[in-house]
Amino acid sequence: MSDRRTAIVDGSIPRTLVGLALPLVAQNVVRVTQQVIDTFWLGRLGETAVAAVGLTIPVLGLLFALLVTPFVGTQILVSQRVGADDDAGSRRMVVHGFVLAVAVGAVVGAGVFLGAEPVVRLVGAGPDVAPPAALYLGTVALGLPLAGASDALEAGFVGRGDSRASLWINVATVAVNVVLDPLFIFGAGPVPGMGVRGAALATVAGYAAGLGLALALAAGSRMNLSRRHVTLTAADFRELLAVGAPMTGRQVVSQSVRVLLVGIVALAGGAAGLAAYTVGARVASVAVLPSRGLGQAAQSMVGQNVGADRPDRARRTTQVGVAVAVGSLALLAAVQWVVPGPVARLFVPDLAGRGFALTVQYLTILAYGYPAIGAVDLLLAGFNGVSRTRTSFVAGLLKYWAVRLPVAALALPATASVSLLGVTVAPGLDWGMPAVFWAVTGSNVVAAVGVGAYYAYAVRGGLFADAADDVEADAPPADDADSDLDATGDTTD
Repeated sequence: MSDRRTAIVDGSIPRTLVGLALPLVAQNVVRVTQQVIDTFWLGRLGETAVAAVGLTIPVLGLLFALLVTPFVGTQILVSQRVGADDDAGSRRMVVHGFVLAVAVGAVVGAGVFLGAEPVVRLVGAGPDVAPPAALYLGTVALGLPLAGASDALEAGFVGRGDSRASLWINVATVAVNVVLDPLFIFGAGPVPGMGVRGAALATVAGYAAGLGLALALAAGSRMNLSRRHVTLTAADFRELLAVGAPMTGRQVVSQSVRVLLVGIVALAGGAAGLAAYTVGARVASVAVLPSRGLGQAAQSMVGQNVGADRPDRARRTTQVGVAVAVGSLALLAAVQWVVPGPVARLFVPDLAGRGFALTVQYLTILAYGYPAIGAVDLLLAGFNGVSRTRTSFVAGLLKYWAVRLPVAALALPATASVSLLGVTVAPGLDWGMPAVFWAVTGSNVVAAVGVGAYYAYAVRGGLFADAADDVEADAPPADDADSDLDATGDTTD
């Protein structure tokens, strides 16, 4: 750990940032692969099974948003304590994140398990799709405590600068899911075929495997977490909530608007519009993987440098991250803009007609906003690293509710409206699918301009220097901060 800290607070910023980000990008690729394989096996059950599981995706997105609080709070606060040489404090914060994640996951999971059918009907499940969708959602909900606990430990590793441990935890989770999917779905030998329930059980088993590996790594030399670190205080829980809760709010804001957009697309574009929007979302989710990994890495680096009283280095980390993210996504955008047709074929080979034409149009428009996504991810990582996560929440609120949703609503016919989750979107101007496409790209560009301007203002006001002073004021005496590190001899790479 000390070697990683030295690299983060004293080494080459570009090399350290990219080295920390690569495993995080790889783990996101692994997760995307899992989704593709799940869809492949479920597709063999028929379109009802695929539709049932697909319907639960936005609901699960909202559920997992609640687990973002312990995840983000743990990563940021652990990174700051490691930077301040408070290794014992960093371990105690991992324990607090773990306990909070288990508690939130248990409460939310139990509630959704008991009310799965009303939930899926609320988001529009028909009589054929509702039963399997409720079965899948209720079963996966029981695994939320396992997923949350695993994520909290993973956040602890990333905060300490050990992104490789995070990668292996995700590999274990996905590998078990992928292996058990066909076995539980179709059955073999003494294992009966369970269909959609089997797919959900394979997912839960993957969560359990990831948690098992995370616990083993945390108790081993990579973290040396032990019983003496299980000291829970209300103050630490309050700090976790203060830092993490705004990020949960941001996730809820984005997921709720995505649900509403699906309704707008269905009315404005029909099946062809839905196909284009879905393909575009999948392509974009892959294209932004570099900036998402860089953002997580920069968040930890900023936190550690702030904790180490290196505010100038924290600022440079953010700026270097923005340059790398914008550059990498600009290259991907150029490729997508030049060959949108082949990119669409790569994801959906059989798409044709109006659906294909709209997909090509959407991919072309999306490409304009990729560099902006990279800029926002890294600028917000700078704010998050100094515990200013409310900035991320406000930026998300404005981006999705003040720009994206109102502009997308212009696609609706002048005589139509959509009501989902109790929210009614007023009739539009009949601008069709281009309004939705430009709403997505335009909101990304507006967010980049707004967050960039606010970042420049905040830096002039002492954003990083003030944060370093706050961490120093909260740090324990040097002897107490160092004693646990000396006792454990934690010198792993």
